[in-house]
Amino acid sequence: MFTVPPSKKFLYLGVMSQRAAVRHADTPITLDHDMHAFPRTGRKLTVREFADHVSETANRLWAAGVRPTEHVAIHKTSNFDITVLACAAARVGAVPAMLSPHLDGPTVDELLRRLQGPTLLTDEAKLTGDLADVDLGSSTSRVLTVAGSGPGAIPLSRFAGAPERRPVMLAPDEPALMTHTSGTTGIPKLVVHSARSLGARGNWQNKVAGFIRKRETVAMHVSYVHSRMYLGLAVLQFRGMPMVFMDDASPKHVADVLVRHRPGVLETHPNSFLEWEAMLDDPRRPISNVKYFNSTFDAIHPSTMHKFLHATDRDHPVFLQVYGQSECGPLAARTYRRRNALKADGRCQGYPTPGMAKYRLVSRDGKPPTKESPGYIDVSTAGRALTYHGEAERFDKQVIGEWWRGGDVGYRTKWGCLHLLDREVDVIPGIDSTLEVEDAVLNRLEELTELVVVPGPDGRAVPVVCTRDDKPLDPTRWAVAIADQPPLAEPLHRTLAELPRTATAKIKRLELAGLLAVSAPTGGEHEGPSEAPDDPPSL
Repeated sequence: MFTVPPSKKFLYLGVMSQRAAVRHADTPITLDHDMHAFPRTGRKLTVREFADHVSETANRLWAAGVRPTEHVAIHKTSNFDITVLACAAARVGAVPAMLSPHLDGPTVDELLRRLQGPTLLTDEAKLTGDLADVDLGSSTSRVLTVAGSGPGAIPLSRFAGAPERRPVMLAPDEPALMTHTSGTTGIPKLVVHSARSLGARGNWQNKVAGFIRKRETVAMHVSYVHSRMYLGLAVLQFRGMPMVFMDDASPKHVADVLVRHRPGVLETHPNSFLEWEAMLDDPRRPISNVKYFNSTFDAIHPSTMHKFLHATDRDHPVFLQVYGQSECGPLAARTYRRRNALKADGRCQGYPTPGMAKYRLVSRDGKPPTKESPGYIDVSTAGRALTYHGEAERFDKQVIGEWWRGGDVGYRTKWGCLHLLDREVDVIPGIDSTLEVEDAVLNRLEELTELVVVPGPDGRAVPVVCTRDDKPLDPTRWAVAIADQPPLAEPLHRTLAELPRTATAKIKRLELAGLLAVSAPTGGEHEGPSEAPDDPPSL
C-alpha cells in the first residue's frame, strides 16, 4: 500500500481516509440513507471501507480520462456519496468543484462555464431535472453519471475494475478544492482552497475537538458541498470518533436517528437547530445524551441554544458557536452554558484563537466603530483561500495586505469581544442590527419557527415570520413582543418552504427582499398578522 508521510500543515483529501485507517480502520460511519453511487454498501461502513471507496472511484476517474489539475464539478442529488466523489477526484490530483444540489440549472450552467470545460460528475435525476435544459455539451468536457444514465453521459460503472493508481498530490499551495459561497447576494463565487489553507483550518478544528475528552458518537447534518464537511471528516476519522450523517433534516426523522444512536455530539446549521426545536417535546427525549452542540455557518439565536442545552441530561453541556467565512475559515468562537445562553448577547462572537486568527475593526464613516456606527470586520487567518476562480479581481478587492474584508460589520466591546451586527448589504437605516431584533423577538414568541427582518419596497424594515404548523400569528402577542424594538412594518406570514435558502439553510435575505418587492400590493399595504392567508401566495 502506498502511503504518504502525514503533515499537520497540509490536508490532502485524497489520502486522508487512507491515513486515518492506519489507526482507526474499524471506526463506524452510519448513514440515514443509501449511497446512490454505492448501493450495495448499505447504511453502515467503516473508515477503511470509506477509504476503499475513494480509491476505487479514483481508479475509475483516471480510467475515464480525468487528470491532475483538471476541474471536476460535482453536482448531484444530495447524498453522502458526494464526499466520496470529492475525495476520489482529489486522489487523482484533480480539483473537485462542489456545486450544491440546491442550485438551479442556470446557476449551475454559469458556474460550469466559469470552470471552463470541467468534467461533470452527476446523476440521472439531475440530468432529467435541473440540468435538462442546460447545454452540457458546450459547458463541460465530459459528463459522468454515478447513478442512472443520460444523453451523452458515461456511467462511471463502465470503468469498474480499473487498474489501481497511486495517489497524486499537488503542491500545497496549488488549488485542491473549490466550494462556493452561500449565494445570499447573487451568483455564488467559487472559493479556491489549497492543501495548506485546508490544513490550517483543520488544525483549528482539531484543537476544538481536543476538548472532547472521551470517545463520543458525533451526529451531523451538514451540507456535503461545504468545506466544513471535509474538515469534519478529517478530524473525526483521525480521532476515531464514530460518525452518524443525516441527509433528511425533518425534525421527526432526526429525532428517530438520535434516539437510535444517542450521540454525544450534535452539529448542524443554525437554521436547522431552529427547526429542530420541534422535536424537543418528543417523549423519547432524543437530545438527552448530547453533551456538545456545534453550530457554524451563521449566527444562532440564544433562545435556541438555551432550549437545547436544557433538553439534555448530560452534566455541564456546551454549545459552541463559531464565526467564520468560506474565504477565511473559522475566526472566533464562544461557548455557551445553561446558565448564560439565554442571557448572552447573541451578537457576541467571542474571541479569535491566539496564534491562529485575528481581526481588526475599520471605520466606515470616520468615527470609531461602535454599536451605533459599526465598522468593517477585517480578519487575518492562515486558512484564507487562494482566490475566487475566474473572478480574481473581485477577490483581490477584498484583500488589504494580510487582511480580508468579508463584508460583515460590527464592533468590539470593552472586554475585547467581537460583536457581529449584520452584513453590510443587510444594514437597514434606523436599526442597529436586524439579527439583534430577530434574537429578541424569537425568544419572546415560542410560536415562531423563523423570523427574518429585511428592507421592504418602501425602505421600512419588514419582519417575515414563520409559525409552528403555519398557524396565524396573534397580533396582540406580536405587538407586546416588539414594543421595545425599532419601528417595524406589519409582519408578513410565510411558510418556511417559501423562504429562499442556501445549501446551509441560510435565508437569502437580498433575494427575499426582492421577492417581497415583486409581490408587494400596489397600494403599499402590508399583510398583518391576523390576515395571514391559509395558503399564502408564493414569494
